[in-house]
Amino acid sequence: MSTAQTSSPSVWFQSSFFYRVLTGWIVAGALLYLANNVATFWFDCPGVLNLFGHYGVLGLESDNSDYSGAQLACGWLQLLSYIASAVWVYRYVSRRNHPAGLHRDAARYAWLAAYIVRAAFWAVVLVGLADVVVSFLRVEELLAGIVGDKLTSDLGRPSFRGLYVHYPLIVVAGIIAFFTRGLSVVWLAVLVVFAEFQIVISRFVFSYEQAFMGDLVRFWYAALFLFASAYALVDEGHVRVDVLYAHFGRRAKAWTNAVGTLLLGLPICFTILLLGLWGRGSSLNSPLLSYEISQSGFGMYVKYLMAGFLVVFALSMIVQFAAYFLESVAVLLGDDDDDVNDAAAEQMPHSG
Repeated sequence: MSTAQTSSPSVWFQSSFFYRVLTGWIVAGALLYLANNVATFWFDCPGVLNLFGHYGVLGLESDNSDYSGAQLACGWLQLLSYIASAVWVYRYVSRRNHPAGLHRDAARYAWLAAYIVRAAFWAVVLVGLADVVVSFLRVEELLAGIVGDKLTSDLGRPSFRGLYVHYPLIVVAGIIAFFTRGLSVVWLAVLVVFAEFQIVISRFVFSYEQAFMGDLVRFWYAALFLFASAYALVDEGHVRVDVLYAHFGRRAKAWTNAVGTLLLGLPICFTILLLGLWGRGSSLNSPLLSYEISQSGFGMYVKYLMAGFLVVFALSMIVQFAAYFLESVAVLLGDDDDDVNDAAAEQMPHSG
């Protein structure tokens, strides 16, 4: 954009360029926050605030005054990742200032939100099935005869099972989700019914029940409830309890959705991420870092992953809210031509 075009704040708010950059920074910031959280609490990087505290910037204090050279280098990379992403988003939007830019970006965000949920769906399916098999073999004392005493003992440790069973399956799930475009999350409802049905059959027909059977139901049901939110948002599937919105015109609905996204939707999701992942002892970081499990004897070792469901929920909703916001802005700016919208969407991978 030219200098004249960007010189007036009133012009910024009437330009699709401003909103595309804004949503790009929001989505990139959420993704980088999660990536840097992993780097900080899993690989002992200092984090941006501790890096500032180490050098006495902004009056901050560091949690550790004795960082190694490698840790400081990692901290600088964390800081530069935020700066580089902000610059990249700005340049990307500047070079692709297309009339259908709002719709194209919204379609990209919708695809990304769908991919995150698909990957999470395949992860809970694969991890749930694998963990319930291991738990069954352990409780029936059959595992040692299959994998040996040493591996059986290791699989009894939550950190070992998480690192060498769960996480590899999560990577596989991400690969499957990339090549599988269907609305996979709806099958979670079927899996929940199946898991509950097998409890009923085994309890009342065979008088057999173990803790891992109930754990599987809770594991899949929690995933169904949280993962489906982004899908329901884009399909207008959430229940609206109101007496006004249904009677609004197209622009009034766009204003409601845009303002609601900025003032309610996005702040709630970022609050979940910030409060849950801020420190090592925070509500989401703590179970994830300690591989927390339930105290139900030979139950499944997946309780820590259920804390991660909230991360998936918040991230997918942030990305989908970005798409939702851009579509509302397109209406307000008069850039809501159906043909343009459809053409932009067709260029995106199918989101399910």
